[in-house]
Amino acid sequence: MIVDVHTHLTHEDFRNNLDEVIRRAEKVGVKHVISNGTNLEDNRKVMELSKRYEMIEPALGLYPLEAEKLSEKQLNEVYEFFNKNKFIAFGEIGLDRKDPNSNFKKQKEVFEKILSLAEKSNKPVIVHSRKAELDCIEIIESYRLKKVIMHCFSGKFKLVKRVENNGWFFSIPTNITKLLHFQNIVNEVSLNQLFTETDAPFLSPYKDRTNEPSFIVETIKKMSEIKKMEESEIKNIIYMNFQKIFLKN
Repeated sequence: MIVDVHTHLTHEDFRNNLDEVIRRAEKVGVKHVISNGTNLEDNRKVMELSKRYEMIEPALGLYPLEAEKLSEKQLNEVYEFFNKNKFIAFGEIGLDRKDPNSNFKKQKEVFEKILSLAEKSNKPVIVHSRKAELDCIEIIESYRLKKVIMHCFSGKFKLVKRVENNGWFFSIPTNITKLLHFQNIVNEVSLNQLFTETDAPFLSPYKDRTNEPSFIVETIKKMSEIKKMEESEIKNIIYMNFQKIFLKN
């Protein structure tokens, strides 16, 4: 059984073919797909999809570049939506320093607020940390959180070890087939701290093809090659990780 812990199935790229995307995922053995929300409207769509498709699990969040634009009233609407709904994790949340003109202070305030909600509810957090890996780690370390999944983590290897030593997790994207950084993480980190993700429709392992959950098989193949283990063993361990972190709140 295969899991994809980070997708955006509400994206317009899936507007006309989501049924086919889900069928292809089922065909290769995908059991659970977590679709991550990025703003209030997207969170609403995530909840709708989770009701339509048994495979889709909802994660509700605020993408940092979205969060920094919101007024206090708008932020409170998002937090109220969290309170009113049943979902599997907080995601996508985090920090982003890609744009030097970003309101990083506002990003941090929102991130800290959601981490406090996760701490109270014992929900996992799926964390975006582009060019802000150290900032994210230091902030998360100030909370009593163990169910932490670093999504598409691109930090230096001393930070990889710090995440590992904290007992947190990495979700490995499908473009591991191309990127040595993710291959090195898989080589160095225990399978007990790894998940598989697509970030669909982004980060496709195939040129000129929109990413989708069925492509997780490419990640499994690459992990099997790196770990020198059978693909079935990789799938089983990652699925056990999923059960432990996401299904036992």
